Order: sequence, then structure tokens, then C-alpha cells
Amino acid sequence: MISKFIGRQKELSLLEDEWNRTNGRLIILYGRRRIGKTRLITEFTSGKNGIFYLAEDTSPHIQIIRLQEKIAEFTRDEVLRTLDIKDWDQLFGYLTKNCPSERFYLAIDEFSYLIKSDKSILSTLQKYWDTALSSSNICIILSGSMLGLMSEMVLSHASPLYGRRSRDILLEGLPFSDSNEFLNMPFQETLETYMILGGVPEYLLKASEYTDITNFVEKEFFDKFGYFYREPYFIISQEFRELKTYFSILNSIAFGNTKPTDIANFIGIDARKIYPYLENLIRLGFIERRVSIFGNQKKGIYLIKDPVFDFWFNFVSKHKEEIEKGIFKLRNNEMPRFFGKRFEIFVEQKIIHHLIPDFRKIGRWWHKGEEIDVMALNEEGKEIAFFECKWQEVDRKSSRHILADLKRKAALVKWHNDERRELYGIIGKKINGKEKLREMGYLVFDFEDLMSLSKFDVKG
Repeated sequence: MISKFIGRQKELSLLEDEWNRTNGRLIILYGRRRIGKTRLITEFTSGKNGIFYLAEDTSPHIQIIRLQEKIAEFTRDEVLRTLDIKDWDQLFGYLTKNCPSERFYLAIDEFSYLIKSDKSILSTLQKYWDTALSSSNICIILSGSMLGLMSEMVLSHASPLYGRRSRDILLEGLPFSDSNEFLNMPFQETLETYMILGGVPEYLLKASEYTDITNFVEKEFFDKFGYFYREPYFIISQEFRELKTYFSILNSIAFGNTKPTDIANFIGIDARKIYPYLENLIRLGFIERRVSIFGNQKKGIYLIKDPVFDFWFNFVSKHKEEIEKGIFKLRNNEMPRFFGKRFEIFVEQKIIHHLIPDFRKIGRWWHKGEEIDVMALNEEGKEIAFFECKWQEVDRKSSRHILADLKRKAALVKWHNDERRELYGIIGKKINGKEKLREMGYLVFDFEDLMSLSKFDVKG
């Protein structure tokens, strides 16, 4: 089990910068379950004076008593321990009047639970922030996992705290260069694990208990007692009341329905009613709307963005009955097809900008049944690069066929056709004869190259 703190240097630097400023600081830290918010707070507050309170999904009265005890313990205030405090106004009023003179922190983890049980805490915080705490030595950190609730109740214009925060930090997954420090697997299996889990630290910790990916997914996904078997239920049930509708939409997309009308028809609702559900799923990072790089903005498609959700809805959800009975077996081509799709996304989002840094606009292209896995533009230099991604070993003969077909498809792309400079490339597991192809002017990279890159550069 990994005990050292990995990554998050940018986030730590932001928090330290806030700590070192004068007057009160109000920091909002939010992100999905398991993303490492508590661990980040623990690392940041190490060696500092203050109060850490982990809220629970319980009544306001119990929450107030517990936070009262934490404050009394920190301030060594025996009077506070004896007071019969009944609401947030009394508690924060007392803290305001008895604020320590030196810099200290008040970190409330899972702040979402406090809002959920009693929304008045927001207006109470606003009141005491405006009247006293903003000019005190307090550094308040409010952390929450319910992304919808945090966005609506804490960050939105309608929130009592709007305009008060000095910093908000959306904590996202770790980059591959940090994620691979968790895993004791060969490079390919490390990359496969990352493409299933993303950079979620708690998930990577679970994967670190295994030395091969096959055993990991069989025990933790394809077993009804596995760690991930019910994980999406927990996450979605925290965010939405209409659990069945959102699950049906995600299942529909996993079955290949990417247009709103097709998604709506699959789940049996009016197509005009599907858009609010899709927007909610996008807002929370579960799905994304994608448009071809030169495509009509009105003709987007919807894909599952979250890696764990993508894997879960493509495998666990589809084969739930077999998993429950303990008879599920993967078909030979299922996992390679999934990894092929996720590898294209990995290359597009994490790799290309390191290989050709002057090419700032990167995306996929599709038109009338033709597709190019990754395309990149250097708009100032009128340069355009076309890449095919192959989750396989590519021999010399196949390379020639791939590049010839790539050139055929590139001719269909309408962008400065008479004056542009074109580059072509292949990125795959292993490219035989890659040095010869490079001599011919092609951009060719395989795992050998990515292994070197991942150790130093793949940060985004």
C-alpha cells in the first residue's frame, strides 16, 4: 500500500499561496468521490494549526455538537464545551468572538452534507464572513464531493457565498506520469489500468494491490463483491434523484447511441425531454458532447467521458446477470476494442501536444462515414497533422497501408488545401520499421517512445 503523497504540486502551491496572504481566506475545494480531497487537505495542513472536521450525512444538531467539540479542543476552551449551542449562528458567532490571533485553518470536509441537512449554514457563513471573519486570521476550506450541490449552492451566482471565496479548486484526476507511480505492472498494463480508472487516487490504490490487470478487473469489477461492482450507483445516487433515468441514458450511450434522438428512443422518452438530463451529466463530467474538428456545432455526439463509467457501462452493466451468477467470461475481442477506443482519447488529450507542441488545436475528425483518429492544427503556420492510433503491433506492410489510407482521408479534409503543409503519423503498441518511416518524414511513435515521455512530460 502506497503511503507517500503523490502529485498535486500545483494544488498545494495554490493552497500555500492562500495561506501566506493576509486576512481571512475562503477556499472551495470540490471534486468527485475518491479524487483525493481529504488527502490533499491533510498534506496541506500538516504542521499548521487549525481544525479539521469531517462532516457526515446526519442531523444538523449532531453536526453542530461535533464541530463545537472540535473547536473547543483546538482552542482549549472549556467554556465552549459546556455551552448549549443550538444552531450555526451561535457556533460561528462564538468562533468569531474568540478567534485566535495567529493564522489557523478551519477545514470542513464533505461540506455538502452540512448544506444537505441545513442550508442555513451558507447564509450564516456569509453573515460572519462579511462582518468579521474576512478580516481575521482564519483560512476556511470547504470541501465537497457532491458536484451538483457544490456548484449550485456554493459556487453559483445564487449562493450566499458568491463573491466571497478567495479561491476555488476543482480537483481532477492525476496525470499518467503521477498515476503510474501507484502501480507495479508492466507499461502496457499500467496504461490499460489508467485508461480504465483515470487518475483517481483511491482507485489506483486499489489497483496497486494487484500485479496484473486481468486479476484486478476480474476480482474488482467482474465479481459481485468487487470494489467497483456498485461504485457508479453510489456516485450517481449522490447526485441525482432520478437514478433509473440517468442509468438508462448511460446504458444507451454504451450501446452505441450517441445522438439525442437515438438515446431518447432507446430509453423510451420524448426526445425533447432528453436534453436537461444530458446537460446534467455533462456538467458533472460523466459524459461529454463532441463535435468533429471542422464539423457543424449543431451536430455533436454524446460519449461517456468518465473512464470508470465507460468501462463499467460497457462491461459490468451489460453482463450484470452473468456476473451475479458468477459465470461471466470476457470475449476475446471485447477488451482490445475498449482499449483501442480509450487509447485514441489518451493520445488526443495527453500525448499529441507533447509530440508536436506548436499544434494547438487537437481533436477527432469524421464526415460521411470517414474518420481520422487524431488531427492537429498549427493555424499560424498552416500546418495540419493526421494520426492513426493502433492498439496493436504494426508491421511494415500494414504501416504502408495505414499511411496510404490516412492520406486518402486527409484529402477529404477541407482546410487551406492548396497551401497547407501536411504531416502524417501512426501511434501504436509497437511499430516495426519505425526508424525507416521517420526517415521518410512520418511521425511514428510506439510504447518505447511513450514510456520515455510518460516518465517526464505527460502532465496534462
